[in-house]
Amino acid sequence: MKQLSPNKSTYRAEIDGLRAFAVLSVVFFHAFPSGFKGGFIGVDVFFVISGFLITSHIFQSLEKGQFSFIDFFSRRIRRIFPALILVMIYSLAFGWFVLLSDEFNQLGKHVAGGAAFVSNFIFAGEVGYFSTESEYKPMLHLWSLAVEEQFYIFWPLILWVTWKMRQNLLLICLFFMLSSFLINIFWVNRFPTEIFFWPFGRFWELLIGSVLAWLMLYKANMFVANGNKKNKSLIYILNNFSRNGITTFIGIFVLLASIFLITTDDPFPSYNAIFPVFGAVLVIVGGSTSTFSRSVLSKK
Repeated sequence: MKQLSPNKSTYRAEIDGLRAFAVLSVVFFHAFPSGFKGGFIGVDVFFVISGFLITSHIFQSLEKGQFSFIDFFSRRIRRIFPALILVMIYSLAFGWFVLLSDEFNQLGKHVAGGAAFVSNFIFAGEVGYFSTESEYKPMLHLWSLAVEEQFYIFWPLILWVTWKMRQNLLLICLFFMLSSFLINIFWVNRFPTEIFFWPFGRFWELLIGSVLAWLMLYKANMFVANGNKKNKSLIYILNNFSRNGITTFIGIFVLLASIFLITTDDPFPSYNAIFPVFGAVLVIVGGSTSTFSRSVLSKK
């Protein structure tokens, strides 16, 4: 299938603002769990952002004939490993002096799992994310990084093969997204800890970002090429919503509602994760033109 040329993309400061929102929501959840009961949804927001940005980069590189696995993975290494290694070294040094031998051995196991990006499987075999014991695991936050890295290993290869075979990129995104979402829904009650940590029930959140990347890169050409006035009107309406800030406002409202209404007692991710994921999508679609995006999300 012949793909349409994507629109040129530029750095989007408001997405960095959305990243900050995601990080702060998780920090506030751990610092004030009774006040920010659903602050852990920041991880889901981060997954959407990562899926969107990484897939946008892959699509553009494939379109230009410049995609390289070496370049892709070297960028990930340069971005992640310096900070990751620093955190691990200082955690081990601190643990050497303050932890008992069994606790230090466990920390070493978690550091090794984090370095190999399999810590999500390790934590799934121990206790749940919301259990009291989890508060004493300084490497616990690396589970989400492991999910992202597992996504980065397989997704570029899948997209590259799909592109080489001239198949529809959007359909492949939708297929894997729906498959992961169904795994999440069908198994979350029976295996809540595994679905929370394992990638199979989490990839759909990153893949929604992938679908969004395809739509935002190709949708204008797709609708205009059809010559359909209704489709053109739909694009006009969506663009006006974005310019007026309505899309961003609704997205932020949904995210804030998720933080205060979703709790650790709710099945998660399950259907509950749809709300923060939807909110993140709306903020990304809203772009940088709204007053809130310019005055808040885009500020350094």
